[in-house]
Amino acid sequence: MGMAALGPCSRGPQQSPLTIPGGTRQSPINIQWRDSVYDPFLKPLKISYDPATCLHIWNNGYSFLVEFDDSTDRSIIDGGPLENQYRLKQFHFHWGAINDWGSEHTVDCKFYPAELHLVHWNAVVYPTFEEAVMEGDGLAVIGVFLKLGARHEGLQTLVDALPAVKHKDTVIEFDVFDPSCLMPSCPDYWTYAGSLTTPPLTESVTWIIKKQPIEVDEDQLEAFRMLLFTSDGEEEKRMVDNFRPLQPLMNRTVRSSFQSRHLLNAEEQPKDHAEQMRP
Repeated sequence: MGMAALGPCSRGPQQSPLTIPGGTRQSPINIQWRDSVYDPFLKPLKISYDPATCLHIWNNGYSFLVEFDDSTDRSIIDGGPLENQYRLKQFHFHWGAINDWGSEHTVDCKFYPAELHLVHWNAVVYPTFEEAVMEGDGLAVIGVFLKLGARHEGLQTLVDALPAVKHKDTVIEFDVFDPSCLMPSCPDYWTYAGSLTTPPLTESVTWIIKKQPIEVDEDQLEAFRMLLFTSDGEEEKRMVDNFRPLQPLMNRTVRSSFQSRHLLNAEEQPKDHAEQMRP
C-alpha cells in the first residue's frame, strides 16, 4: 500500500532535485492520515518564546530567515516527542508561485500555498548549533501549514518588513517578535524522524507538523512572492517555488498526538471519497 497505491503527489514546477545518496530519513514527506499511528504517550508540545530574543530578518537567497539569539534558554520548546528542551534558532517559510502548491510536506497529497518552519536545536546535548545539525537528535523543527483565508495580524508585522530584504544577502534588524502568534490554536500534531530540506540535508530533524493550518490572505502571500533569489544589480528572479520535492517514506512511521477515524474533514475531500470513509 502507501504511496504506490495513491500514485505520486504532483505539483507545479520543481527546483532541481536535491538528493542525498543512501538517505533513509529524508524530508519532506507526504503524510498519509490513515497510515499515521496514534501514540498515546506523545505529550503536548510546550512552547516558550521570549519576543526580545528576535534579532533580524535575512534574505539568504533561498527564503527569508527570522533569526534569534540562541545563546541562552530564553526561547525554547520541550515536551511533545522530545527528550530534551530545544532552543529556537530561526524560522523561515517555503511557498509557491501560485496558491495550488508551495508547502514542503503534504497531507494525503494535499498541498498548501506555504509552510512555516521553526528550527530549534538540542543545546542540552550539543555545545553548538553546527554540531547539532550533524546528529540524529540534534534538531527539532515545527512545521505549520498556511492556507488562504483571513488576514493574519501577527504575520503582518513581518510582511511589512519584507520589502527591506527584497534582495539576496540583505539583512535588517527586527527586534521583538513572538513566533507563538504563528501557531495554530489546535495542539494536535504529527511527528516523524527526518532531515533538513535544504543543504546539508542532514538526517538530524525530529519533525513536528501541526495538523491545523493558520490562515493568511492573498496580499500576505504575494508579499512573499515579491522577494528575490537574486542580489541587487543582478537580473531579477522572483523567490517562488522554494520547496524541496517529496521524499520516500521508506520504513518510517509517522506518529500522531491525536486519534482520528476520518481521513480528512468531509468538506475537504471529494464526495465519493467521503462516502467510502464512512464507517
